[in-house]
Amino acid sequence: MAIKEQYVIPKRYNTLSLALMAIGILSIIILYITHGAASGSSEEAIHERSRFWASLLQNSVYFLLVVNAAMFFICATTLAWGGWQLSFRRVSEAIAACVPVVGIIAFVVLMAVVFGGDHALYHWTEPKDELDASLLHKHGFLNKTFFTVWTSITIAGWALLGRKIRSISRSIDDRPLTISEGKRYIWKNTVWSAIFLVLFGLTVMSTIPWLWLMSINAHWYSTMFSWYTFASSFVAGVALITLFVVFLKNNGYLEYTTREHLHDLGKFQFAFSIFWTYLWYSQFMLIWYANIPEETIYFEPRLQGVYRGLFFLNLIINFLAPLLILMRRGSKRNYGTITMMSVLILFGHWIDFYQMVMPGISPNHVPNMLLDLGIALGFVGLIMFLTVRNLAKAPLIAKNHPFLKESIVHHT
Repeated sequence: MAIKEQYVIPKRYNTLSLALMAIGILSIIILYITHGAASGSSEEAIHERSRFWASLLQNSVYFLLVVNAAMFFICATTLAWGGWQLSFRRVSEAIAACVPVVGIIAFVVLMAVVFGGDHALYHWTEPKDELDASLLHKHGFLNKTFFTVWTSITIAGWALLGRKIRSISRSIDDRPLTISEGKRYIWKNTVWSAIFLVLFGLTVMSTIPWLWLMSINAHWYSTMFSWYTFASSFVAGVALITLFVVFLKNNGYLEYTTREHLHDLGKFQFAFSIFWTYLWYSQFMLIWYANIPEETIYFEPRLQGVYRGLFFLNLIINFLAPLLILMRRGSKRNYGTITMMSVLILFGHWIDFYQMVMPGISPNHVPNMLLDLGIALGFVGLIMFLTVRNLAKAPLIAKNHPFLKESIVHHT
């Protein structure tokens, strides 16, 4: 049987991705007209403008972390010397190739929020002499200069290191390797993956969630917040990989990828849904039990206020649904079930990021979510558009990789 190595983009797929992007652009325009274009320096006008930027921030940061999670998946399995994922590695690489474009969008949004003049979203951007004692104490790192420099280094680092790892992967597409060349190739992959994971640890697992998300509620802090954010974005990233794998399988590609691989992707979704819940519960329970005002202020609008419904919907979608459905072996091997769960997890963690951001600018009123979902669909269309173009640039199978046989005979 001939293996279909080169992906050909269907016309209907292009139409769908462009239509979703058009919905996103239209949603941005409408949200700008209804909120972002508010003029004046009154509290109401500032709130309206912040509503617009909060939606852009939430969507751009969420989808940037999700596509970047695909490169984390590659690097983590590389350091573990795992070969099971090689039959669909090019899918993860294509998703990770979206980082530069989505990263630029997120960077523009973040800089507009920081330097835009309104301080409703990031209170710490106010002039130093207007900050209260708590924010002055954090001013050493919570300032515009550090925010800009570290955000620039972070997004550029993710993009450049991801590009380097993808180029290494594709460098052997046209030539088989000898045993000694294969050893050097594996070592090179391992070194660059380790470098990426160091940067990932210094950003996603520590500083970046503090700066981009937690500083919206700058008087509040949680030592678990970065891990919580990582778990949320990583399980969504695995769900995105799964959706593209199923899509390609349904279109006759990825012949070496079987239900065994799908089963393992389902196990990742199940495991990290439980891990996310562990962090969710630990963060919430410790703050609730201690009942310290500086900490409970974060959960007041979410647990006792108008976001209470979203707060528990978040738990139902991201914990109960994966627990009850993905626990069964058969559900992880069924294309329809795993597709439904992947979509649900992506949406559920979008809700998670929504309730991270919106109570910071609107604690007493839940904004209409329709336009936010429209913007999210725009990002979905953009990721669909970019991913398949990157898939079409290289063979779908890393056929000369020394560990490919391990993936072909993979069995769970």
